Amino acid sequence: MKDKKTSLLAFAIGGPIGCLGGLIGLGGAEFRLPFLLKTFSKPAKKAVALNMLISLITVVSAIYFRMNNFDISVIVPQVLLMIAIIVGSTTGAYFGIGMLTKISDTLFKKVLLILLLIMGLLLISESFITFGSMGIMFGNLYIELIVAVFCGILIGIISSLLGVAGGEVIIPILILLFGIDVKLAGTMSLIISLPTMLVGITRHAKNKMYTEKSELSSLVLPMGIASIIGASIGAFLVIYAPSQLLKIILGALLIFTSIKILTEKD
Repeated sequence: MKDKKTSLLAFAIGGPIGCLGGLIGLGGAEFRLPFLLKTFSKPAKKAVALNMLISLITVVSAIYFRMNNFDISVIVPQVLLMIAIIVGSTTGAYFGIGMLTKISDTLFKKVLLILLLIMGLLLISESFITFGSMGIMFGNLYIELIVAVFCGILIGIISSLLGVAGGEVIIPILILLFGIDVKLAGTMSLIISLPTMLVGITRHAKNKMYTEKSELSSLVLPMGIASIIGASIGAFLVIYAPSQLLKIILGALLIFTSIKILTEKD
């Protein structure tokens, strides 16, 4: 009975978050995390591990839907750049999750919520700043690829610590540093995040974060399915909703929730 209640609640929460993610072009993992921490009373490290599994479901479905309506040939010139970022991000994810075993759950929770605050601020700032395709003239392919690897390491660490796909970080980096068009950057972000999350999930599995099958069946699966449904609805509604205003509202909500959780006594 408890598992059924958990499943229904997970589905009910996952749907709206997926819809919001579809509206503003994010996977919604940063909004799921506070619910995993408080509503489902999961320890911080467990919440991140479960969040990453749900993020994987969302990202795989997003890649599938995008590829059906996307000219894959435009990605080909960016293959080397993507490989360099993936090399860095998978390395960052591997060592990022290794860090989790060396710090206390209380300290990690504080780090986690500070990162959520940063994500909220990023959402709000992106609603005021319209990024064109900018980019830096590196002048040398090798230097560009080295920079891409280091950027990837940062992305991988953030992804592993939050259990997110990392689009909020990947997309601005692709646009501002490498001059990628915003629409192409969105698709590249999804592809880059996939191997990063696979590394993270593998490491979490080795740390025995997925041993409770009831969590997978009653929480991860229904929330993942609801996220897919919600994201598809959000993508359909995007032409009707003011995405910039949504980013401000959701960013503020994320900041408020993070502060509330951070200041509460365990």
